[in-house]
Amino acid sequence: MPANHNSPQRPVALSDAMLACARAVQAVKSGRSLSDALAATPAHLRSAAQAISFHVMRRLGLATEIKSLLVRRTPPNPLFDALLQVSLALLDTAMEAALPDAPEKASQEPVYAMHTVVDQAVRAADMPSMRSYKGLLNAALRRFTRERADILTQARRNPAARWNYPLWWIKQLERAYPDHWQALLQAGDRQGPMTLRVNVRRSSVGEMTERLAQAGIQVRRVGEAGLALGQARPVHELPGFEEGCWSVQDAAAQQAAVLLQPFDGARVLDACSAPGGKAAHVLELARCSLLALDNDAARLERVAQNLDRLGLHDDPVLLCADAADPQSWWDGQPFDLVLADVPCTASGVVRRHPDIRWLRREADVARTAALQQKIVAALWKTVKPGGRLLYATCSIFPQEGELQAQRFLDAHPDARRLPAPGQILPLPDEDGRALYDGFFYALFAKRA
Repeated sequence: MPANHNSPQRPVALSDAMLACARAVQAVKSGRSLSDALAATPAHLRSAAQAISFHVMRRLGLATEIKSLLVRRTPPNPLFDALLQVSLALLDTAMEAALPDAPEKASQEPVYAMHTVVDQAVRAADMPSMRSYKGLLNAALRRFTRERADILTQARRNPAARWNYPLWWIKQLERAYPDHWQALLQAGDRQGPMTLRVNVRRSSVGEMTERLAQAGIQVRRVGEAGLALGQARPVHELPGFEEGCWSVQDAAAQQAAVLLQPFDGARVLDACSAPGGKAAHVLELARCSLLALDNDAARLERVAQNLDRLGLHDDPVLLCADAADPQSWWDGQPFDLVLADVPCTASGVVRRHPDIRWLRREADVARTAALQQKIVAALWKTVKPGGRLLYATCSIFPQEGELQAQRFLDAHPDARRLPAPGQILPLPDEDGRALYDGFFYALFAKRA
């Protein structure tokens, strides 16, 4: 097991974890999300497989290019192909860590000895569908240990290998942020902090800070009700979870309800509500009439569970419906406040979901932008004169942010733009920590 990775309670052979990770990587390459793939992983393997999988996703571009240099004709076996990439990602990390001047690795990075990676990779391939490729795998890994410096020099000529993002993604950020694109790519490879949002109906920021300190957990205040933990912990190990004293929510996402400014008695719509963090925050700030929409019944059930834990289950109405089709759900009574946290590429939360960069395609940016435009135009009809609509995405692509806001204003002369953060970038602050995910906010008032 790695020296700096917490072992699961039940000992897991590295070969088993690598094979489980290879299956997850194979699933991502076929279009499934990493979270879905890991959910199907046997429970005793899941923790180790997740740690390795996140690491591999953040190095997949490099591992893919190295593989192409070592193995000119990869056997037509998707699982073997994925195992080879997993093995190369771990082996490169092991060799980097062994260098005399190697930078200290983050505690979440799985670091193993070089010979362990090679041995366990070959063991992982010892199954009927891959047994005939064991020799190829062993030869490729051992060649890499001998020629790493030269192979890396060749591999990094490919921008996708150097930055570990698809080329189209790199070009998008380079055009949009000529001064920050490299920092944004690098920020996406660092794990974001675990941030709590205090439920002010049941506790206070001061009280929770003290309770966490008593449990030996240091936090940093962020925003009005946020506490960023120095180190992530399982939620059940933190005081106040079962009592509904807080929720896990990134500091950028916590700004939504504050910007919306809910007030007692307001009629509020939270479109595209799941998993319900922003809806809960609205209800924590004001006793209002809230309708939470989502077109996924299973995800809407998660909203109900979250609201129940927080003691907010008696307040909202939850409805499974398509926000873009108000005729199917709207009773004709206008809303004072509408939160449009619309579907997007999720390019701003890639540090928490490193598979996103490999799941998205360049055409998805225009596709989601068109869907966003349709949804927001439909929701604007439900806003009362004098009411407000908050447009939000967890994206850093301008097509889903500022360009979308400008397009909305051009199409709706009865809209007036109000102060809001606009584009939030996940860049480190003066302390070297990036406390915010990538997010975009635009707030509009309907002229009376």
